[in-house]
Amino acid sequence: MEETRAVDISAVNEKIAEQSAFIDLLIREMDKAIIGQRYMVERLLIGLLGQGHILLEGVPGLAKTLAIKSLAQAVKGSFSRIQFTPDLLPADVIGTLIYNIKENDFSIKRGPIFANFILADEINRAPAKVQSALLEAMQERQVTIGDETFGLDEPFLVMATQNPVEQEGTYPLPEAQVDRFMLKTIIDYPKMTEEQLIIRQNLKGEKPAINPVVSLKQILTAQEAVRGVYMDEKIEKYILDIVFATRYPEKYGLSEIKPLISFGASPRGSINMATAAKCYAFIKRRGYVIPEDVRAIVHDVLRHRIGITYEAEAENVTSEELINRIVNQVEVP
Repeated sequence: MEETRAVDISAVNEKIAEQSAFIDLLIREMDKAIIGQRYMVERLLIGLLGQGHILLEGVPGLAKTLAIKSLAQAVKGSFSRIQFTPDLLPADVIGTLIYNIKENDFSIKRGPIFANFILADEINRAPAKVQSALLEAMQERQVTIGDETFGLDEPFLVMATQNPVEQEGTYPLPEAQVDRFMLKTIIDYPKMTEEQLIIRQNLKGEKPAINPVVSLKQILTAQEAVRGVYMDEKIEKYILDIVFATRYPEKYGLSEIKPLISFGASPRGSINMATAAKCYAFIKRRGYVIPEDVRAIVHDVLRHRIGITYEAEAENVTSEELINRIVNQVEVP
């Protein structure tokens, strides 16, 4: 029985290695325009392959827009950028009905949400009703304009950005809405050598052309292939232990952090952690998930799903630190 199982895993591994061959090609193409920021590029691919969405936090000028635009060009997908502002209306995002005087009838004008890749720039600058219109489209993958419901293009990836510095005139996303993002990724400044290359490239006036190296059909096939990545029961248990430790830390010998957590990760956290771990294994050209895959994506999946108490804020304890303590405590299979 064990032997058959081992043969099955090696067959899956071979199949996934073949189906994920385009990943290196895609990353190489994006590297033409994006210097450094490999972490952000990999998270974008996890979101794309896992049919999830990403919330990116980082100061302005870290190539967030360039990254998703380059990805759209490399897979020959349509791209829309929506700049969120306090005066934005839901109709500016999803579209609206327009009255046509000549035909004495209403026609539908589709909004920028009808694209494969959406950049929701500074999502916390728009009022709640605009945020909820976007988040509904993300969750349902469809929008309703008037009496008609329209399905959104596949693949469909929303990358929303937040500026961690300026909080004036912003509308923070409620926990229930933040939870709809598969990953929350925090990006940092490039290294000095990388920034030197960025300066040189810009001073030369070089704008490398991103060529389509992967088709949308290949991406849809890869999304299906990710489901076939093998995940052992021990890895499932490991994921559940991490998530349950955010809810009941005392059961995992972490009684000291219980007063610091106001609420733990939801079941959506468990689902997204399993999906993201499979996507990470796929990106690494592997047909099975190992504990290191879970540890690689755990912060991105959980940092926006753990509520911290006033006590934690007073002690300057972040959700990041709490995740580290949980991951270090939970037994690795």
